[in-house]
Amino acid sequence: MSTTQNKDYYATLGVKKTATSDDIRKAFRKLARKYHPDVNPNDKKSEEKFKEISEANDVLSDEKKRKVYDQVGFYSDQIDPAQAEAYARQQSGRRQGPPVDFGGFDFSGFQGGPGQGAAGAGKNAADSASWGSFRDIFSGIFTGNEAQRRSHGPEPGTDLEYQAPIEFWTAIRGGNARIEIRRQEVCPTCHGQASSGAPMTCPECSGTGQVTQMGGRMKFNIPCPRCGGSGRITNACPTCHGEGLIYRTETIEFRIKAGTRDGQRIRLQGKGNAGTNGGPQGDLYVIVRIGSHPVFTRVADDIHLNVPITIAEATLGAKVDVPTIEGRAQLRIPPGTQSGQKLRLRERGVESASVAGQRGDQIVTVEVVIPQLNDERSKEIMREFAKLNNQDPRVTLFDKL
Repeated sequence: MSTTQNKDYYATLGVKKTATSDDIRKAFRKLARKYHPDVNPNDKKSEEKFKEISEANDVLSDEKKRKVYDQVGFYSDQIDPAQAEAYARQQSGRRQGPPVDFGGFDFSGFQGGPGQGAAGAGKNAADSASWGSFRDIFSGIFTGNEAQRRSHGPEPGTDLEYQAPIEFWTAIRGGNARIEIRRQEVCPTCHGQASSGAPMTCPECSGTGQVTQMGGRMKFNIPCPRCGGSGRITNACPTCHGEGLIYRTETIEFRIKAGTRDGQRIRLQGKGNAGTNGGPQGDLYVIVRIGSHPVFTRVADDIHLNVPITIAEATLGAKVDVPTIEGRAQLRIPPGTQSGQKLRLRERGVESASVAGQRGDQIVTVEVVIPQLNDERSKEIMREFAKLNNQDPRVTLFDKL
């Protein structure tokens, strides 16, 4: 039966078990500068050393993780801190007696066993199986209750999110749009089983389904991480390489509702990644990104545009035609309108996609165009106009100084 030895994280960082958080941080930084891959390019030994010190720092720099490590002798995210503390208390009560050795005790009844099939057990399932039983092992030791077996049932596929560029007019009037996505589908060769061929004896555990994990003075028999505790392995599917899923690029067509806004999120049910072990497919979320227009600018359901007018129209007032998203409309220019002034055409904007019968406005910013006077008659008229209207528009500006 194979045995996995504990890692001495304190020795890895070169600090004592009584080291403070500051000592650990300084030790890691010193070693990181020495073994970082950027400092030692193409150096496999330095790369492995950097991984070791990073792993040690991850555990020892976290107060909760370090406490579990000190109590049990190793760390896993699956270890219940309360059970680890109970184990530490029991061990401290036995310090005056002989060393505790559970090497001959079989914990196989608490987790895994031959009934845990390897079909469909990929890399992630094997990795989690190597640590997933520790909480049940501790529970069995201190409560005497046999842990329930963990089932590998159907798991739903993950959701996808893509941004889709939509034309300006499509978002206003509604229509169909397309987007190309890359998603996971069930492997057509193994039908999601991730394996092919007849099963064979696992070389890691020699068919026992168990390996030994050292925990201080204790030895735990845990499910083999390679076969998941079944003692048998199968060849990975050549199509999906043991994943049970393959990637496929697909063009998805979807409906754009009239009045759809920029940034709106559209859910396409069942268009995400495929599930495993018969689980349902995830969903696809499309984030709408609306294109620009050379004349109109859309803000929520309002339409903005700039309209040039003449000096005479601005001074005397007028009615001018302006473009709208439905064609054109007549806009009244009040006498004395200033350049940059905003005028509103009510309910000439975009129909709301969420509130029936409601629509935005059209906001028109007028720009007074100053003509180029190329003939003497026009210049003479302008001089006469200046004499008749000789108010200084800058008087109030200097009054504020």
